[in-house]
Amino acid sequence: MFVSVLVVAFLVALHQNKQLIGDNGLLPCRLHLQNIKRYFGGKIGADAISYAPTLLWFLDWSHMDTHLDNIAWVGLAISTYILLTGCANMILMATLWILYHSLVGVGQIWYSFGWESQLLETGFLGIFLCPLWSLSRFPERTPPSRIVIWSFRWLIFRIMLGAGLIKIRGDRCWRDLTCMDYHYETQPVPNPLAYYMHRNPGWFHQFETLFNHFIELVVPFFMFLGRRLCVVTGVLQVLFQVLLILSGNLSFLNWLTIVPSMAFFDDASLSFLFSSREGSVKRQVSRMQTHKAGGWRPPKHYGGYIRQLVHLSLGVLILYLSVPVVQNLLKSKQIMNTSFNPLRIVNTYGAFGSITKERTEVIIQGTSSLNPNDPNAVWEEYEFNCKPGNLTRRPCTISPYHYRLDWLMWFAAFQTYEQNEWIIHLAGKLLANDISASSLMAVNPFQGKGPPRWVRGEHFRYKFSRPWGRHASDGRWWIRKRIGPYFPPISLPGLKKFFESRSWPLPLQA
Repeated sequence: MFVSVLVVAFLVALHQNKQLIGDNGLLPCRLHLQNIKRYFGGKIGADAISYAPTLLWFLDWSHMDTHLDNIAWVGLAISTYILLTGCANMILMATLWILYHSLVGVGQIWYSFGWESQLLETGFLGIFLCPLWSLSRFPERTPPSRIVIWSFRWLIFRIMLGAGLIKIRGDRCWRDLTCMDYHYETQPVPNPLAYYMHRNPGWFHQFETLFNHFIELVVPFFMFLGRRLCVVTGVLQVLFQVLLILSGNLSFLNWLTIVPSMAFFDDASLSFLFSSREGSVKRQVSRMQTHKAGGWRPPKHYGGYIRQLVHLSLGVLILYLSVPVVQNLLKSKQIMNTSFNPLRIVNTYGAFGSITKERTEVIIQGTSSLNPNDPNAVWEEYEFNCKPGNLTRRPCTISPYHYRLDWLMWFAAFQTYEQNEWIIHLAGKLLANDISASSLMAVNPFQGKGPPRWVRGEHFRYKFSRPWGRHASDGRWWIRKRIGPYFPPISLPGLKKFFESRSWPLPLQA
């Protein structure tokens, strides 16, 4: 499961990194590294590397697109190999962890989501599940260390408890059980099932909220109450994540959260997955069970001693790095989705600490009119890949894939364009019919017919149409009402000083 998530993560990076953080991206990582270097005295020292851990510090910054592609390609190749063969070792897993860390380190706001840290922490623990050199599927006499298993359980404990506490301490609607009245409609990227789930009666939404609190605030403690309740914990956590996958497009977050949940199952509880035709697999698992049942035995080779020492060191490291994380969980002003160490080995987590009660969207429009204030000017809308826009377009189902720009547009809608300068960079690229920017869109109305003269951002309030109402009969999934302008009409010449002040190259018209 984890390697499948890695395949998707590197595929997303391959398809979107150049447009977002490449040489001509919306927030070029080259400028980001230069700013960090300048902040730390113009040197690439330990402080700069600690601030943004990435291999890109040691590569030629004049070919950033190539480096970003190479990192994504190598990560995709290794993770695909592991997925297809089922064979991995510590060296391959550590390589994947370093490669993805190199992207997160320069990803800026595009990689600022909690699941990026969660992927890194899960990947770090995954290194210690594997043998050092061997690529055998079931290396004999090397069952998973209890320290590693409990590290995964500690991870899912913090994920769920952190999410539950941030809700109870955050938005009042989580306490009065009304948050689910809004969530399906206002979540970042709704899917088709969310459209129908939104119309459930109020009592059902209250039950959903109570069930959420039970899963996040109560069930995590079951893992301390013996084997049977550990298995129950695993079942409930996996089912909960499946429900979240079905009702929303939360990137690969929920798929990734299933991974540490598997640490609650032992071989006996999973034996039903192996059919009689897989006798050899069952025999190998049986041998591993027998080895574990026989209790601890001194290793017969130096590799065994080294492995035990490594796992013991891992346990000490996890305990040490967990101290500020536990302190954060105990605070009334809890911080979510952050890390207190630069390598993001042990992190804080949380989700939807506040729920937006209304959905607003930024709709980007362009016109070929000479005068943007002309009441007869025809403004045509750009359509994003997945976020709401066209009222008749069915909500998409995209998870575990992740459109990073669509997610940031959701955040931008309840902020201002001054807080999201990249959106003006995007508008400038659209004014030039830039190919890379257009590749982030589902529909560019000016593709093939010359760039627009003006681009503007309009602010709308969106609501689900009623499945049985007149809007639904017209094929509309959404209804909307204009709030006002989000950013005023802008032209390419008018952006020159703005771009120069930020060292962004002025786009050339296609």
